[in-house]
Amino acid sequence: MGPVLNGLVKLQSVENRLRAEKAKLSRCRRNVVIQENLIRSLQNALEAKKEEIQLTRVQFDRLELELKSRDEMIGKLRASLNIAKTNKEYAAVLTQLNTTKADNSKIEAQSLELLKDMEVDEAECKDIQGQMDEQKETLEQTRKESEALADKYQIEIDKIQAEWDQVAQTIPTEAIDTFKRVAETYDGQAAATIEQQESGKGAYSCGGCFMAITAESVNMLMTKDEIIRCPNCTRILVLGDSHES
Repeated sequence: MGPVLNGLVKLQSVENRLRAEKAKLSRCRRNVVIQENLIRSLQNALEAKKEEIQLTRVQFDRLELELKSRDEMIGKLRASLNIAKTNKEYAAVLTQLNTTKADNSKIEAQSLELLKDMEVDEAECKDIQGQMDEQKETLEQTRKESEALADKYQIEIDKIQAEWDQVAQTIPTEAIDTFKRVAETYDGQAAATIEQQESGKGAYSCGGCFMAITAESVNMLMTKDEIIRCPNCTRILVLGDSHES
């Protein structure tokens, strides 16, 4: 291969290192995002639980008002018993009084259940708040560690990027543009080494997609310094050391 293809091989090596460092930087920052999302989820859960408590409290207050009204009714019914003039009138008031008391007992039981629910929900709120406090401390520590690592990775990225630019200056612009387009398609892997199959001499395949490559393409790479792309995956084909020896 000539200087253009050899330059692309070198550029591919630098590209791999550059993307590896960028991936480290991305993972480093992702840890912070994960912690932030976790805290956000806890915050949403806390707000939902508080809203649930509020709705339960509204139900509880409504029942308390109803009980207060019924207690006043019971007082009036008891007074009516004392002034009942006939047994029939007395029995009717007594029946109404007992029915009201029974209904009150049901309402009181409902109120107690609502109180228990609120106590459980408030305990869950306290637990969620505790988790949030812990996660906020973790987030702060993660953010500090991430910032320190990010600075380190960024320095390395800048260094490798400068090397990339230096290598790119030795390669024609058209070849660089092709390299960039293919690299974006295959996560940086723009160049693929041609591999010789064990099945026999003259059988070759693309090291990227493993589809067959003609011997004519291999011969062209040995004699010409031109970009030849895999007809299947469109990666830039290059020769390995064994082909160039």
